[in-house]
Amino acid sequence: MDGTKAVDAFGALAHPYRLTIFRILIRQGPNGRSAGQIADFLGVAPSSLSFHLGQLERAGLIRARRHRRQIFYAADIEGTRRLLAFLTEDCCNGHPDICGEMARLVETCGGFGVDGKVFNVLFLCTGNSARSVMAECIINREAPERFKGYSAGSHPSGKIDPAVLALLEKSDFDTSTLRSKNWAEFATDDAPQMDFVFTVCDNAAGEICPIWPGQPMSAHWGVPDPVAFVGNAAEKQAHLGDVFRMLSNRISIFVNLPIASLDKLALQRRLEEIGAGS
Repeated sequence: MDGTKAVDAFGALAHPYRLTIFRILIRQGPNGRSAGQIADFLGVAPSSLSFHLGQLERAGLIRARRHRRQIFYAADIEGTRRLLAFLTEDCCNGHPDICGEMARLVETCGGFGVDGKVFNVLFLCTGNSARSVMAECIINREAPERFKGYSAGSHPSGKIDPAVLALLEKSDFDTSTLRSKNWAEFATDDAPQMDFVFTVCDNAAGEICPIWPGQPMSAHWGVPDPVAFVGNAAEKQAHLGDVFRMLSNRISIFVNLPIASLDKLALQRRLEEIGAGS
């Protein structure tokens, strides 16, 4: 990045609304938010919002994509990384190791460090009674030596769906600690710091999530809601089994990714491909 582009980027951020928009989109990851959702959050007129979004897009800080009749905006992570790299490329006269936290920030934008730790993974849905609960159980059995699974909901139902509980118990999963809980529990300073956050229902993906400590990577892995399925008992059981297998397949692909050899951009693409069924 040259100086002119850096000045454009800082100029785009030098406004309270644009700075807030950029921070919102950084939090939301690659899925981003629709223009309407951003306008509702800020309480600004669509015409004013379009101007601010245009400024950020021209500066290379956000990207737009059309989905049906809506335009969604997401942070341009690579553009942001280039801006940070421009700021720190001559850090301490060519000795970035002296810059401490600043140098580590740029390094974090480039890769996903692996030091033998167990990665915390949070699965989100609306009610936290079915899909996210199954995903939590699956990952804790699939790779307990590398991943620790959690689940929560934006509007938790307060109980685990009986059919889901019966399926898990029949498959010998440990259900003793399962409970339906609000995702706000994982946004506090003393909560386990998440490395990955996955939404498994479209409703949760469309809501403004809390600010997760540690800036975890995120993706949308939407699957059908087994609780909302309409049919007789046998059909409901078959549908539940299909959803369970979909989650199992995606989680199996995820836990076998070569995380240590992927930079963050490559890893993010793989996470999105899993959600798209690739």
